[in-house]
Amino acid sequence: MNSFRSHLFLLIFLCCFVTGSGQYVPDVLGGHYLYRSIQMPNDYEGKVICTLVKKPQLPDVHRAVLYLHGYNDYFFQKQLGDSINAHGYNFYALDLRKYGRSLLPNQTAFFCKDLQEYFADLDTALAVIRKEGNDEVVLMAHSTGGLIVSDYLKARKAEAHVAGVLLNSPFLDWNFGWFMENIVLPTVSFIGRFFPNLTVQGYGNASYAHSLLKAFKGEWEYNTAWKMINGFPKKAGWIHAIHEAQKRIQKGNFVQCPVLVLSSDRSFPETAEWHEAYHETDIVLDVHDIQHYGKQLGKHVTCDTITGGIHDLILSRPAAREQTYCTIFDWLRSLDTVSGTFPTSHQQ
Repeated sequence: MNSFRSHLFLLIFLCCFVTGSGQYVPDVLGGHYLYRSIQMPNDYEGKVICTLVKKPQLPDVHRAVLYLHGYNDYFFQKQLGDSINAHGYNFYALDLRKYGRSLLPNQTAFFCKDLQEYFADLDTALAVIRKEGNDEVVLMAHSTGGLIVSDYLKARKAEAHVAGVLLNSPFLDWNFGWFMENIVLPTVSFIGRFFPNLTVQGYGNASYAHSLLKAFKGEWEYNTAWKMINGFPKKAGWIHAIHEAQKRIQKGNFVQCPVLVLSSDRSFPETAEWHEAYHETDIVLDVHDIQHYGKQLGKHVTCDTITGGIHDLILSRPAAREQTYCTIFDWLRSLDTVSGTFPTSHQQ
């Protein structure tokens, strides 16, 4: 019995060591994707991990793109990773703490009290990527991930050492009317500072998920336990975290490297009723807010819109998706012109 317990303890220890000490294992995405779980210091809910996903390293390539997902999200966009890899960049994606691969039983999904809680995850991921031989890194982020990256760069300034920032429909402002944004949200944010666990919004509409999922009206498949069809109830502490970060970044002019801000060309209100416009508009954020605050992020910002794009532009219908990829890779090639360091495309 003691021998069995000893072997069981050793097996558990080895499993923890493999996933927590720098060793990659095959990812759920297949297609040669790998992941490693990284143990982080405990927080107010207990144990915390973040998860780094990657494609195998390209030979003699020392440049990488690190992708950061949005709210109620995780990395599942294989076409994005494959395309970036095919254009000559090592590809990584980070599932933040309490999201996707990093969500643990003791945790409230997607919850934080301050977006700066994620900075350690980004610091750690960037350190690993550089240790693996990538001298230059471009950050790519979607929606709430775009707000987190912006807030991170404001705090870290030049210390972040990133070559460029690519924002896909970043969550730089709320998509509500004047009364909600100027009266209700600041009030909820204030309450959230003192009562962070107070639930202030229940489950949301399923229309956006229906526009994406192949099982409904879309063309994609993903884990709906990690990217939930009706979202997840939001707490006052999370509202406070978003509100404070948006106030910080809306002051503008802090990103020192080149930035590309992308959004759809128009927004459309989401309701419980289905509309075909959901397939060709942003039904989550106001594209005018994205463009307005996006262009103020730094001195080297390029803003562009994608005709017929949806909120996550790389999940748009084929024509808009192709325009998105063309815009992304044209911009990445422009970094080569500016810095003389990024490679030109060698996609077949």
